[in-house]
Amino acid sequence: MRFTQLTEPQVKDMLATIGASSVESLFASVPEAIRCNGNLNVPRGVSELELLKDLNTLSGKNKHCEELVSFLGGGAYDHFIPTVVDAMAGQSELLTAYTPYQAEASQGILQLFYEFQTMICQLTGMDVANASLYEGATAAAEAMTMAANIKRRHRIIVAESVHPDTVAVLKSYAHARDLDVVVLPTPDGRVSASKLASMMDDDTAGVIVQSPNFFGCVERLDHIIPRVHEHGALAIVSVDPISCGLLKSPGDFDADIVVGEGQSLGIPLQYGGPYLGLMACRKEFLRKMPGRVVGMTQDEDGRRGFCLTLQTREQHIKRERATSNICTNQGLLAIRASIYMATMGKQGLEDVASQCFHKAHYAAEKIAALEGYSLRYDTAYFKEFVIQTTRDVAKVMASCRERGVLAGVALSRFDEDWADCFLVAVTEKRTKKEIDLLVDALEAV
Repeated sequence: MRFTQLTEPQVKDMLATIGASSVESLFASVPEAIRCNGNLNVPRGVSELELLKDLNTLSGKNKHCEELVSFLGGGAYDHFIPTVVDAMAGQSELLTAYTPYQAEASQGILQLFYEFQTMICQLTGMDVANASLYEGATAAAEAMTMAANIKRRHRIIVAESVHPDTVAVLKSYAHARDLDVVVLPTPDGRVSASKLASMMDDDTAGVIVQSPNFFGCVERLDHIIPRVHEHGALAIVSVDPISCGLLKSPGDFDADIVVGEGQSLGIPLQYGGPYLGLMACRKEFLRKMPGRVVGMTQDEDGRRGFCLTLQTREQHIKRERATSNICTNQGLLAIRASIYMATMGKQGLEDVASQCFHKAHYAAEKIAALEGYSLRYDTAYFKEFVIQTTRDVAKVMASCRERGVLAGVALSRFDEDWADCFLVAVTEKRTKKEIDLLVDALEAV
């Protein structure tokens, strides 16, 4: 009891209330074999000096992207982050992991969220956006639930070309909500509109596609979305926001809901997270959108002001009728994304996207010309592409690491059917010299 603020009388009162005889009785269901009886087998305590040395030794084993040349992708990318993003987001007024709620949110914070929403709408071509969600996979899952609520249907089709981790999250959410998630095979690397149409029925609430997809391929949204609408379902598109600087936005193709992972918008790789979930939709679906929406208004003196226009996640009021169980947003990371997009501007984002596109194609052509390597999919791609090889992928990755190059992501970690493939991502940071280094490393295996 020395490490808790509860007193003995309080403990006795709680035990009596729940009908337990002792604290130990609460753990009676835990088998003896896995209980800890006695002292924990932990090493002796160390001094601060020793602890710091041990931590420095451990941290020294990590290699970051300024030490190695990274061609890793699959949802997290080594993009350049302007210094101003860290400088501004690091201001004490903004640097907090806690997202302020309405009663304590300043006009400055609300305005930043409003600007974030505005820029996400401009990128995606949609009418309204919320003030962010947790990350890309849960944003897709929230869109799935949103479509089911709007259409009052129970079936969701998701393309196999959507990130496998996102598909896994969709299935987890669907299990809890009694929804049926059906995976549409994409053996050619992207969705076949005719195959999609054959799988749809009157209970299909929505179809989820990703473009550019997990393999880097650009989906034919102009073929897919009309087929979705023919069956009265909603078209949900997961998008890389950087690609919107070069490719047509999902809104241009009449998408209903757009989601995405915002990591590429000024957020470091940071060990895989936390990242930033994006969501935008048509205006008529606003009240079904999860999370919070910041709006602009005027006070009684005619001055511009900002407030939470919508907060549909009010579980403490709606309970089981709540739109979502999302109870906050990625405030700090949404602010970073806002600073990044404002800094880059329309032309800057277009330049970044263009460099990603052209450098990826240069790398793909060079690699595909090597003996034992080829492009897995013969289709349009953006900044990522899949390489198929006759060589052992694990040995290829290890050999390249020894040369200081992270050559890509081995796809066997997602599916053994892709055991002979790896995914290569090329961002604007990669130089011709670094791409040639990758090609030489692959050739030397």
